[in-house]
Amino acid sequence: MTLEARVVRTLGTFRLDVDLSAKGGETVAVLGPNGSGKTTLFHCLAGLLPIDAGRIELDGEPLDDPNTDVFVRPEQRPVAVVFQDYLLFPNLTAVENVAFGLRARKVPKAVARDRAAAWLARVGLADHAQHRPRALSGGQAQRVALARALATEPRLLLLDEPLAALDAGTRGDVRRDLRRHLETFDGVRLLVTHDPVDAYALADRVAIFERGHVVQTGTLADVTAHPRSRYIADLVGVNLLRGTGNEGAITTDTGGRIISADPVSGDVFAVIQPHAVAIYSAPPDGSPRNVWAATVADVDRQTDRVRVRLSGDIPLVAEITPAALDALTLQPGDRVWASVKATEISTYPA
Repeated sequence: MTLEARVVRTLGTFRLDVDLSAKGGETVAVLGPNGSGKTTLFHCLAGLLPIDAGRIELDGEPLDDPNTDVFVRPEQRPVAVVFQDYLLFPNLTAVENVAFGLRARKVPKAVARDRAAAWLARVGLADHAQHRPRALSGGQAQRVALARALATEPRLLLLDEPLAALDAGTRGDVRRDLRRHLETFDGVRLLVTHDPVDAYALADRVAIFERGHVVQTGTLADVTAHPRSRYIADLVGVNLLRGTGNEGAITTDTGGRIISADPVSGDVFAVIQPHAVAIYSAPPDGSPRNVWAATVADVDRQTDRVRVRLSGDIPLVAEITPAALDALTLQPGDRVWASVKATEISTYPA
């Protein structure tokens, strides 16, 4: 099974123009900031919005092609959607919710209920078949929604933030369950998420959207190692700087200067891990190759680490220990010095 999609759609002042492909048995996570086009893409793939140009093709069969006047209606597409809030019918039992999609496809009532019961058993909810949504936990409701989607035997499964409605205490367990259930589905799987942890745990690769375009694709490890935008760098938790290299020295777009161990030249990206940034209250002794004056912009104290955002010619986020924060007594507005070893800087062409 394969999905080949060129999707062009204009909504007001927003224009989505993306190419996306995926194969059966593969989960592709679609990430991006709000308003980047993720939901619009899903609506076009599901048939809830027609495309203005391009072509959506599943297993070689067109679902939407304006050039040939082909548009397959949503209920006729081999596509299933698990929505963020699951959209279970509150007046129906779990088994009736799962059977609903089958009944909408004209499957006889008794057959639909038998298949629905079998799917509830597959997701571990056989004992909850007669429960209504209000009697289910968040994780159980998510599994009912997934069973309802898979019961129709789709060739494309769209999951729209399927873990967003869960509390932090249950999210990890449900994430593991979801991965196990997805592995039993050999169709194409697309997952919209804002959480890189979800993408890492559930997806084989990622497609990152910004302003209606795909800006980077690959495995999350590849994207983490070589982010190509500020949003991606923030998403994966690294510092990304862009500039012009000349014999190992990089002049950044912000006017700073970085010394790299690599013999860089031309337009380059430089990646610095937050834990590689050392902070000093006075200029450090010796002759480190990278020392920059900076101002503390923000201090975010977390459980076992502290992220310190620094402004200046080289804007950075540093990650230090709570003990180091206490020793430095950092406050927003403080003047400090940041240092990074040249060997801790990764570079690649921009």
